Amino acid sequence: MKKVYTGIDIGENSIKIAVMEKTLDTYNLLAKSEVKTKGFEKGKIIDIKAVANCLTEALDNISKELNIPISKVILSVIPKDVTYDIVDSKVKTIDPNMVCGEDVTNLIKEAAKKNNKEGYELVNSFPIGYKLDDNKLHMDPKGLKSNYLYSKVLLTFINRKDLYEYLNILNICNLEVVDIVLNPVADYYAIKNKKIDKEVGIIIDIGESETTISVFNKGIMIKSSIISGGSRNVDHDISYIYKLGTKEARILKESYALASTRYADKYDVLEIKDEAGQLEKISQYKLTEIVEARVEELLNLAKKEIKTLTNRKISYIIILGGLSEMTGFNYIASSILGEKASVWSSTTIGMRHNKYATLIGTIKYFVDKLDMRSKSYNMLDADLINEISKIDENKMKEQIDLMLN
Repeated sequence: MKKVYTGIDIGENSIKIAVMEKTLDTYNLLAKSEVKTKGFEKGKIIDIKAVANCLTEALDNISKELNIPISKVILSVIPKDVTYDIVDSKVKTIDPNMVCGEDVTNLIKEAAKKNNKEGYELVNSFPIGYKLDDNKLHMDPKGLKSNYLYSKVLLTFINRKDLYEYLNILNICNLEVVDIVLNPVADYYAIKNKKIDKEVGIIIDIGESETTISVFNKGIMIKSSIISGGSRNVDHDISYIYKLGTKEARILKESYALASTRYADKYDVLEIKDEAGQLEKISQYKLTEIVEARVEELLNLAKKEIKTLTNRKISYIIILGGLSEMTGFNYIASSILGEKASVWSSTTIGMRHNKYATLIGTIKYFVDKLDMRSKSYNMLDADLINEISKIDENKMKEQIDLMLN
């Protein structure tokens, strides 16, 4: 039977939903929806009902495409106020001849009991390797012999008030939250591979009005910070200089501007009317100068924040977010942050844009968590999955007909 999962990323700029199917090691997109968000201001939710209405619209789009209702989701949340703790946890294995997924689950449950921070909610628990009777470190203990399973577990807590704002939104939309993941953790699962799983690195996620900088040590987030500034700052700069509305400025940025003047054409000129109706000539080079200045400022702030967060040797700096898709962004990133900095590129068909990183990672995180615990979960029942299969077959027939005709 197909395993189908639904992830939700509620951002300040847009709400994104994806329904994905996992087949062996491949994730296939079944449907996605993106709706402009209302009810946010400077990174904060100011109108829960407005955000819920946007989420309802996005859900309706998914339901129309798949012809099924969505009721269970994995939610990613922004780490506004996060605190960490590392606790020792030890459990007796169910069968000393073979550690199983349930032992891992019991180990994490035992760790969660040891810490209860007032005003905070536990959202993620990450064992920092596992030790067995041999006292050696194992990354995956399942199938090995041991009477006991031991680990240091990193517990991540988020401010309860912030979390409940998100949960209230989903409750209004009659959605059951199956699991919660912090955005930076989801980002890591979108980009992770065997190499960076062994290294210390940084993920920079450029959002609408804020940028998140997170430190990962062998796949575990150990610190994170949010700095003011994001894609919207670029829009405001263009809007102010060329006397355009914010919407028009964003369109101009996305369709005409580049991130670096190194790649801009001085002789490529566009004519556009400003808010007063006056015709304005805009060269790609001059427009890109505006963008480049703001991008450089943002990356320099990120560089400064990285030094504050950690003095460890950094093996990689990966940048995400819609702004990083701009031509020339990689060049500026490596110029400011060094040769270890790069812009991530999605390979998921139908989601080949950096703005989907958190969404993709939300689902991958959940599946990886299930695998470690030897559990299986499906967000849709058998009848609904059969409906999706019929839709997939019809789409394939349509594609074949188009090719033949």
